[in-house]
Amino acid sequence: MKHHRGRHVDIESVAELDEHLAAGTGSLRGWRLRSLDLTSRSTTLRETELAGATFLGCDFAPGDVDYAEDEGALVMPVIPETPVDVYRSQLYTADDLYDEPVYARSLDARAYAWLQQPLDADDELAITLHDHAIDAALETWVRARREEGTRIVGVMGGHALERGEEAYADAARLAQHLARHHIVATGGGPGAMEAANLGAYLGGSSKEVLEDALEALAAVPTFRPSIREWAQVAQDVRRRVEGTPERSLGIPTWHYGHEPPNVFAGAIAKYFRNATREAVLLEVCDRGIVFLPGAGGTVQEVFQDACENYYADTSAVAEMVLVGRDYWTNELPAWPLLQALSRGRAMEGHVHLVDTAEEVLDVIGSDANR
Repeated sequence: MKHHRGRHVDIESVAELDEHLAAGTGSLRGWRLRSLDLTSRSTTLRETELAGATFLGCDFAPGDVDYAEDEGALVMPVIPETPVDVYRSQLYTADDLYDEPVYARSLDARAYAWLQQPLDADDELAITLHDHAIDAALETWVRARREEGTRIVGVMGGHALERGEEAYADAARLAQHLARHHIVATGGGPGAMEAANLGAYLGGSSKEVLEDALEALAAVPTFRPSIREWAQVAQDVRRRVEGTPERSLGIPTWHYGHEPPNVFAGAIAKYFRNATREAVLLEVCDRGIVFLPGAGGTVQEVFQDACENYYADTSAVAEMVLVGRDYWTNELPAWPLLQALSRGRAMEGHVHLVDTAEEVLDVIGSDANR
């Protein structure tokens, strides 16, 4: 049983419920019961105060739903034919999403395939409930990290970067350094995102361990044509080395479900709605964001973050670090516009254009050096 604010508790098994009722609990006020089979608990329900309880996706015997609602409980329905648990209380792990050796049968693939079908009102409700549940789980996860004194740095970059390329290795090395002081958050997908999650996962390891991992991963440079092979070599690397998964956060979306999630994020907040995911990804990165070269998605993130900083007061501005002077000045000239936008604003001293990992570390550093 997990304690939250005030009297809020989560119950996720019938055995857990029975244990607490046997200990003398007479009221479920403030309790959230998730995905329980209560079809054999009619007597129990009628012997317990239900006002203020929330039943999320539970199965009831005939008549018990009406009884619970009449007693003042909130009963949220089971939504059939939904591949995900819309009431889940925890973030995903890579093993949750890759729960089958054949990727096409995995939870990740099933959820994406389901999203491609025509959606009815129940499906839309399922999406909303699921993303709300992921929001709540991520909020709890982030709060726990901040209570430990750890802050979050975002690393954004293109999905097309391949294993074996020097830019991929550079992103992983940078993230390994950042993870020694911070949690590293990414969009959770392939390319630069995987490289950063890899580096963060190995934040407590030696440079040699990271180099060995980079060499092993290069055997399968991209997830095309085989997501299975791409994921398998990464899972082999993850199992072979002892990492620090709590330093590596991924926030992907099934909106881009054709791009599989990487396995090096220790916690994965996967959303259906990309707009929600983009806003949350920027919001959690309270120590700043590093923008590696990327295309449309990365440019969107640059200016979405710039908008947040533009209207923020000095105390709330987070660092923005664009990596690649030529890229961001000439190839995709976001830097001149960002410079002009920041002029005279509180964010002006917090936007940076650099070329090297050392320059990034000078800007982000550790909280002790801030």
